[in-house]
Parts: sequence; C-alpha cells; structure tokens
Amino acid sequence: MASTFSIASRKRLAVHSAATLVALSSGSAAIAQEPPAATPAEATLPTVRVNASTEAETATSSVIGYRARNAATATKTDTPLAETPQSVTVVTRDQMLDQGATNLQDALTYAAGVRSDAYGIDSRADSFLIRGSEPSLYLDGLQMYSSGWYTATARPDPYTLERVEVLRGPAGMLFGAGTAAGVVNMVSKRPQAEAAREVGVQFGSFGRKQIQADLTGPLSADGAWSYRLVALQRKADTQVDYVPDDRSLLAPSLTWRPSAATSLTLQGLWQKDKTGSTSQFLPWQGTFLPNVNGQLPSSRFIGEPGDGYDTTRKTFGWQFEHRFNDQWSYRQNARTARTFNDSHYHYADSFALPGGWSLDPAGQRLLGRYNDKSLAWTRMNAIDNHVEGHFGTGAVQHTLLVGAEYSRQRQDKREGSTYSTIDAYNPVYGVGYVPVTELKDLPRTTQRNAGIYVQDQMKWNQWIFVAGLRHDRSTSGAEGRASETTNANSRRLGVMYALPSGWSPYLSYTESFTPQAGTNAAGSLFKPLRGEQVEAGVKYQPEGSATSFTASVYSLKEKNRIVSDATNPNYGRQVDATRNKGLELELKTTLAKSVDLIANYNYTNVDRKLTDMPRNQASVWGKYRFAIAGVTGFSAGAGVRYLSGFQDIEGADRGPRMPSVALLDLMVAYDSEHWRYALNINNATDKAYFSTCLARGDCWWGARRSVVASATYRF
Repeated sequence: MASTFSIASRKRLAVHSAATLVALSSGSAAIAQEPPAATPAEATLPTVRVNASTEAETATSSVIGYRARNAATATKTDTPLAETPQSVTVVTRDQMLDQGATNLQDALTYAAGVRSDAYGIDSRADSFLIRGSEPSLYLDGLQMYSSGWYTATARPDPYTLERVEVLRGPAGMLFGAGTAAGVVNMVSKRPQAEAAREVGVQFGSFGRKQIQADLTGPLSADGAWSYRLVALQRKADTQVDYVPDDRSLLAPSLTWRPSAATSLTLQGLWQKDKTGSTSQFLPWQGTFLPNVNGQLPSSRFIGEPGDGYDTTRKTFGWQFEHRFNDQWSYRQNARTARTFNDSHYHYADSFALPGGWSLDPAGQRLLGRYNDKSLAWTRMNAIDNHVEGHFGTGAVQHTLLVGAEYSRQRQDKREGSTYSTIDAYNPVYGVGYVPVTELKDLPRTTQRNAGIYVQDQMKWNQWIFVAGLRHDRSTSGAEGRASETTNANSRRLGVMYALPSGWSPYLSYTESFTPQAGTNAAGSLFKPLRGEQVEAGVKYQPEGSATSFTASVYSLKEKNRIVSDATNPNYGRQVDATRNKGLELELKTTLAKSVDLIANYNYTNVDRKLTDMPRNQASVWGKYRFAIAGVTGFSAGAGVRYLSGFQDIEGADRGPRMPSVALLDLMVAYDSEHWRYALNINNATDKAYFSTCLARGDCWWGARRSVVASATYRF
C-alpha cells in the first residue's frame, strides 16, 4: 500500500520523542525534527512532522498536505503532474478535511479554473463550471452518468473520497465522454494494509447532525486480504424552509492481493438521500431587483411541505490489476449502478415575463408555480480495460497504453405536472395546492458507448511527448424512434521540456466527443457535443521542493452545446460553435514549515452564446500550524474567494448584471494522537449574494453562512 496510515498519517501527530515516532511507524516513517526551542516564543513552532509511508506516493494513495505529486486522470497512468502537458488540479483528502467540505461543490471551491457555485446552493445536484462550461463527472475512472440525465445519480459524499482530480480541457482521447470543459474524477477511499480507524460526529447550522465512521485494515495475517468500511448517517435542514438534507450511506470495499503482482478490489455503495429543492427559481424582482413589497428572504419556500427530491443509489464494481513483469501490466475497472429518483417539488414560474410577476404585475405578490413530479429508474454499466507497457526504442523511453471501454445506460421515467399560485410574501401552504394525480410514461431512453484507444508517453533526454488516438461509436435511442449512431475520432498531442531548474514549459492539443442523452422540447435526440482545445503553459515543481506552480493559457471551441431553454425550463436546447479563452494561475506551497498555502487566479473570456461566468476569479487559502503553552497540534485556516461581476446572456435576452463578491472562510482545529476537534465557518460574514440571475428570468441564491463543529476519534 502507498501509505502506512491512510487515516492516521493526516493527524499531524503531537509527539515529542523520536524514539516513540520510530516505534509508531515500525521503522518506515521519515522523521523531520526541528532544532530544539531556544526561547518560549520559539516553542510555538511545531517541533516534529511525520511522513509515514511504505511506498512512494501514487495516483491513488493518500497525500499528506495539499500538494499531490502524481495523478492518473490526464493519462490513465500513474504520472507525475510535473510531466503532464495539460492543466490538472488535485484536491487532496487533507484539503477537503481542513476546508470542511460537505459536498463536491465545497471540495472544488479553491480549485483553479473551477467556478464551484455556478448555480448557488442546490440540494439536487453539484453544479460547477470549468473554463466556462460543465465538465463530465467520473468516479474511479468510470463515468457517473451521461450528460443530460439529471436524475441518474445521487450527489457524491466527500467523506467517501481520497482525492478529487480536475482535468481542465478536452479529454475525449481517454474517456470518450469528456466534454471540452474537462473531467472531474473522484478517487474513492480504498482498503489499506495497516489498521486505521475513526469515528466522528458533526453538529452545525440548519440543524445539521451527522455521525460517520471510516474503518480499514488487514483481514489476514499475511496481508493478502484487507477491508474498508465507510458509513455515515445525517439529519439536517437547509437554508430554505421545509427542505431537508438527510443521508444514509454505506460503502464497503475489499482488497485481495495474492501476490505483489496481482490485486483485486471490490467496491460497493448503498446511499439514500432525502431532500428537496433549495432552488426555488425565484424571479429577479423581489430577489436581486427591487420589488414594491421588499426583498424575499433567502429562506423563502414557495412549494408545499412534503415536497421532495429523494434518491436511492446502489453500485457494485471492481478494480483489477496484474503485472506480468516489470514492463507490462493489465488493468480492468468496472461498475454497475442502479439509481431510483422520486422528484416531486414546486418551482416558480419566472420565465413568462421579465421580472417574473406575469400573474400580478402591479402587486408583485402572486406567483405562479409549477408542481413537477417524476419517477426515474436508471441503470448504468461501465467497463474499461487497458494494457500498459514500458520499453525503450533507442534513446526514447515509452509508456504505451492500449485500451477498450464500453458503457450502457438506460432510463425509464414517468412524469406529470400541475400549475397553481401562491402569495410569495405571505405563503399559506395548502391553499390553492393542485396535486399531481396522473403520471405519463415517457419513452425509454438508452445510451451505448464503445471506444478503443492508444496512447504513447515518450521521454527523450529532457523532452516529454504525449500522443494518442481514440475511436468511439455511440448510439442514442428513445423507445418508438429510430436510434442514432455516431462515430468519432479524438486525438491528443502534447510536448513538454523539463528544465533541470524545475521549470517545464508545454504545449498541447486535445479533442473531445460527448454523446448527449435525452431530447429537446420537440422530442428530438440531442446531437453529440464536440470540442477542441489548444493550451500552452509552464509548470514549476523542482525536486525536493514544497512548491508547485502552473500557469496556462487556452483557447477551446465546442459545437452542439446544450443550454437552458427559456420557454421550456425542463428541457435544453443546442447551440452552434462557441469559443472560450482564458488564463489560469495556480500555486501550492509550504512556507516556513508551518504554513500551507493555496492560491489561484482565473481569467475567463466566455462566448456570449453560453451562460456567462465571472471573467476574473481569485482565491487564496492558508493554514497555520502552531503550539500553545508548548502543546502542539493546533492549526488555524482562512480563505478568501473573489468573483468579479458578470451578466448572463442568451441570444437577445440579458439577465441583470451581478456585482462582484468576496467570501471569507475560517477554520480552527486541534489534533492529538487520537482526537481531532475542528470548527469550520464558510461564508463567515454571512454575505447574502446571488450566484447568478439567468437571462430567462430567475435568480439563484448563494450559500449563506455555514458553521460546522466536528469531533473525530482515531484508534
């Protein structure tokens, strides 16, 4: 295993005896001891740091701190980030823990190139943008669901993840279904060879109560079998009245390692979510713009108590690897998933007239509302096989990847809708409510994707080259209609020059091909999304340094992008070619051995045919480790997120211009050998802001202040 302590290595052990540390690590820990304190003031500095590992860091192992060195998403091989000619950000487990991430959007808050609150607080799904459009979501290298299948999955929980890798830009050569925005690939926690266990509780804003456990270790004396069990139970409300955020989750996994050359990991998941829609689709006037009755509160609920968005998800899969020798290996990843979604909630009719009060333009109180109900059953099977080879041809060293991938997705759905009104400023629930009494069976929709690919990573002196080609065949179908099949080739080319100083300039070209499931309002199947990107940049990651820096510029183009349909908000529509350009800067470093720092800046010039986003984004997060009265283990963190003003534009329609906003996040924690206590406060000043007001007529609240106190016991 890549880490002796999967959980314990992140504790920042407050131990003062080097002999004790050696005993704890069984001789495998690398110990860095500071000079002894000379004065009481100097005693506030941490004196001992432990880096416990039996092997070098890999693309799936735990990482101590915020800076990962390797990743697999950009190449499907375990490759150093410093040798990858494309922008990649890795959000480590430590970073998610310190920043108090309670969902995937939170986990990406400080990731370069990402706008993590694209649609504010939304209890139904995680919504974020990369380089101006929505990326594809993957788990352990396999796609979670096809684009456009909104009810096909449940929101992933950060507590089940070891890391999140963000590949910015097209990735069609490797994944086939990667949009031009890129790929967000989550890496699950896996069984560890050494025992490490924790149980914890959380209490927080909006009645949040959560209990969680993460248990791992060997099952046999020879270490051939190991296990992991991740579980949690949560009862919570949200900032919107009558919308809960309840979850039950169980994620067992089992690893069999009969030899050093072979391993098989079985993974399961059972997750049940009970929530609703925090997105009320409220109109401009009364939210962002003035209303004669004043502003509606961010807690306003215009549905009916009992509304819900409830999901049950069950998955089973495996990850198999066998090394034939030092040069050749074979890997297979597979997963089958079953998801049931019961969606029944109201949302405001803010689309008929700018301002949203078409039923009451003078009084601006009476609000129309849709009551949508749907039942969706989704099945998805996916498998990826590839062979990796390492060999040389003369002075050139090759890492060759040859693979084949297949996925199949099917959805059955029933839906119905009614329309009613409500006084948005003095809602009386039950009055005027029109229930949905009849559901209509929709045609069964299917999506089948098959792809074969080859990639060669080449090293020649200080030059690094990456070249790849993939062929895809995608078939979309709807019951009662003829299926549509598309064939496509996706290419990638990259070149990088690694200077001895640690600077590595690079240039890359990538393409994407994305089958898009579903239909538009007229019932026509969506055409595949195609994209291409040129990116140039430089990376700085010198050997032995605690610093990594990436600067990149890009130009990407998409065709057949799905955007919202202003006249039919439950459907999307497609637009012709769009082009986005931008600049991204990202820095991760450790200062004076006691401060961990993350900083990034993004400039995004988005095509006006797409939903707009801020041209300028910046964020900085710092964590300081210190001692009090000679007691080590204390830490404090603070971060600031900045978004410049922007305006949503769809054709001739324009939304109101959003002002710039800056948000403050805070953390304080104490770690001992067995305990961790932490307090996280996100949006600490309780800034009331809107993540966006769409051109079609509705506004989306950003997340208000959230306070979460946690206690974790490790044993």
